Amino acid sequence: MLRRQSRPAAVSRKGVRVRPLRIAEVAPVARSIPPAKSGSIETVTALLVDGLVSRGHDVTLFATGSSITSARLHAVFERGYCEDSSMWPWELCELFNVAAAIEQDGFDVIHCQAEYAPMSLAFSRLSAAPVVQTLHHSPTAPEIALWSRYAAAPFVALSHHQARALDGLNVVAMIPHALDTAAYPFEPAPGDYVLFLGRFSEGKGVLQAIEAARRIGTRLVLAAAENEYYREAVRPLVDDEQIVYAGEVSHEEKTALLSGARALLYPVQSGEPFGLVMAEAMACGTPVAALDRGAVREVVDEGTTGRVFDSLDALVDGLPSVMALDRARVRARAMERFNADRMVDAYVDVYTSLAAARPRSASERRERPPGPPILQRISR
Repeated sequence: MLRRQSRPAAVSRKGVRVRPLRIAEVAPVARSIPPAKSGSIETVTALLVDGLVSRGHDVTLFATGSSITSARLHAVFERGYCEDSSMWPWELCELFNVAAAIEQDGFDVIHCQAEYAPMSLAFSRLSAAPVVQTLHHSPTAPEIALWSRYAAAPFVALSHHQARALDGLNVVAMIPHALDTAAYPFEPAPGDYVLFLGRFSEGKGVLQAIEAARRIGTRLVLAAAENEYYREAVRPLVDDEQIVYAGEVSHEEKTALLSGARALLYPVQSGEPFGLVMAEAMACGTPVAALDRGAVREVVDEGTTGRVFDSLDALVDGLPSVMALDRARVRARAMERFNADRMVDAYVDVYTSLAAARPRSASERRERPPGPPILQRISR
């Protein structure tokens, strides 16, 4: 399915007219773009694509047919595998979607959003266009060892924490996630609860959030899709009074919960590369109480948009100080840091540099040795 429409002349971040880039944006095919409910990768992908189109670039989005986009839409599957259990194995579905972009001619650059693994690595030497991928998880040492077989393949990191984990690979930029900040309402007078919003898993720290709420004596609302971990570990702790389960929520329901919370609890146990929900909370003016894992300190401005603690005991002791932070200041800082224009402009810089440096022949693509990063990493 393809949708075509007239586009304005492309402009650079300085307002200079430039040649429009022909860009393939390859999204995960787990769910639609944007997602009906949860899905941070899908949310950011939709924002990036619309920003590129608004700048006059020629964008084709490879995603599910249920997606809604201002770009051309190329759909290999009508629905996502999170919605259709017959789409198995899911890895093959993702590979088919990447292959659809590789098989088309005429792109200046192909950008893949790698949800679980960089599926496009195996295609990177076969594609006439440079293939860059943004990784959305923290890789393990064995994964890095495997991916190093394609050490010249360009990656975009979401944080300095993730870029360090990708040491030895070709990290061409560090570009944090961004938000459509206008879609996050500000509430200066929050409700009587704190919030946990994220996938139910051991790594997300939901049990630690429940423990913290109980110890401090505050009401906790949990919002996420029900799964096996919820049924086995979390549901026995839900009493619908102090610990309340709100289910999986839509964007409108999510922003209402975020703007009404006194604080977002983010006692993450794993080293995540970013943590979009923290930025979403801040955009609503809601401060964050988080544990020091992964890229948390890169997202939270200590003492301004939240606080980062070394232990759960310290988080419990410090939560009142988090809830006392100036919500207007929290929101203002989030609007400055997580502005979508900064993210889109940074990706255009990456695409432009990669397109200018792309190999001219198939043999050059096969033989080209790893080089230094093309761009300086973008700091906060």
